[in-house]
Amino acid sequence: MMIRFSRLLLAATALALSACSSVGGEGFGSGYYALVGVRNVNVGDGSMVVVPPRPWNRTRKLFLFDDVQWVEDWTLNGPYLDGMSFVAGLPSGRYLVRQRRTEDQQVPKFRSDMTAPEIQSMLETLYRVRGGAVDFRTLSLKPRPFLGANGFQFDFEHLDGDELWRKGRAVGAVVNGELYLILFDAARSHYYNAAIGDFEAIAASARLRR
Repeated sequence: MMIRFSRLLLAATALALSACSSVGGEGFGSGYYALVGVRNVNVGDGSMVVVPPRPWNRTRKLFLFDDVQWVEDWTLNGPYLDGMSFVAGLPSGRYLVRQRRTEDQQVPKFRSDMTAPEIQSMLETLYRVRGGAVDFRTLSLKPRPFLGANGFQFDFEHLDGDELWRKGRAVGAVVNGELYLILFDAARSHYYNAAIGDFEAIAASARLRR
């Protein structure tokens, strides 16, 4: 998921790309990103379709960077500033990220019987263990329809090791025993408010292909 870019595996790549990022999603000019236009886009494993209100930059899947087939990441202005992650069709018993069994700290696996608070806890652990969050605060957790199911909305903010506060919102639901989720995360100053409208438009446009 996008949180790993600005903390761990892609730090060097992000620094190289930040100099050529462009506001408004006009593309980074790098082979690692592909421009997504204003059209129907299949995300994650392809079972969810969304329509962005303006062009975004889609990260290409590279297994070198521990990609998970059900998860896909986008960014508008660069991974240090904002990002959107899509989880589509994550089966029960699978993880949001790749991890070794020998690692001391583990992100819990998704289970089809998880409640909204349990999914919230899983996401918080993801930020703390893999994202390097030193402070994580839940702002709200409430019901919200998503993909025609009884879903949830989770709002949060976190302080990372780079001493930058970030704010996020996740909307998701368990559909036919699989997790569907859209997560937006951005620098709290300016970038969150600048793109939260895009997140809401994308979440409203989301539908299942099957």
